[in-house]
Amino acid sequence: MLQVKNVTKTYGKLKAVNDLSFEVNEGEIFGLLGLNGAGKTTMFRMIMGLLDQDKGDIILDGKKIDYNITDKIGFLTEERSLLTKMTVYDQVVYYGILKSMKELDIEKKLDYWLNKFSIKDYKYTKIKELSKGNQQKIQFITAIIHEPKLLILDEPFSGLDPLNVELFKKVILDFKKKGSIIIFSSHRMEHVELFCEKLVILVKGKSVIQGYLKDIKNNYQKRKIIVRASLNKEKVKKLDGVLDVELVGNEYVIDVKENKYIENIITNLVDYPNLTKLVVEEASLNEIFIAKVGAEYEK
Repeated sequence: MLQVKNVTKTYGKLKAVNDLSFEVNEGEIFGLLGLNGAGKTTMFRMIMGLLDQDKGDIILDGKKIDYNITDKIGFLTEERSLLTKMTVYDQVVYYGILKSMKELDIEKKLDYWLNKFSIKDYKYTKIKELSKGNQQKIQFITAIIHEPKLLILDEPFSGLDPLNVELFKKVILDFKKKGSIIIFSSHRMEHVELFCEKLVILVKGKSVIQGYLKDIKNNYQKRKIIVRASLNKEKVKKLDGVLDVELVGNEYVIDVKENKYIENIITNLVDYPNLTKLVVEEASLNEIFIAKVGAEYEK
């Protein structure tokens, strides 16, 4: 288990992380989210032992994180951290040795991952000669080559086409099944919804939303009703709880203020002619993120 307990980190007068706490169990994928400058990178660096927190504790498997256990951690950074004049082989061996691996073991695992990602012909190619997508694959390999207990993924799908995004997803889920603790960060909320059971959203270093994704979505009362029918748009707008009605393609999207209004609105919709679709949808994580983070910045 990874435990972050009341962690604070300041730079001068700036609180980059402000009394943050969360736990991630083995086999869980945890979302650490926020706008640029929210404190995510600072938190990552403290988890990896690269920065010391001012207050609080960061504990992995019952032990404070220091250089004795950083070999258990893998990190895929948002920024490219590859040495572009090195070959793929030399780069991965370099990272593997930093994680206390033997070169023969590194090469064996490297061959496996190069084949897995369909880039086995690039083993002795210089990093700078690879496409951005293939560089991302190599960066991912450096993060997982030692089969980390704790895997931190910051924008892991950057530069990837849809097919390779799916391949990365499968690998990440395989690590989850094996019991790895995974922290996932992305500005693409649809990716977060696919992976994360729990999450925290940071604004200026402080948690503004935290918990299980299903509970966060359930507690956010706004809903959408998707309708395909011959509606009287202006009449529907006047119903209690309706915030807006918009025609999108051949369907109406009805924004509803709170869940309690849904039953009455549906009762008024079912008698409209040509009704072929009526679906109630929870707010997406993207909507919740925009609403909550935007409100915090307006304070």
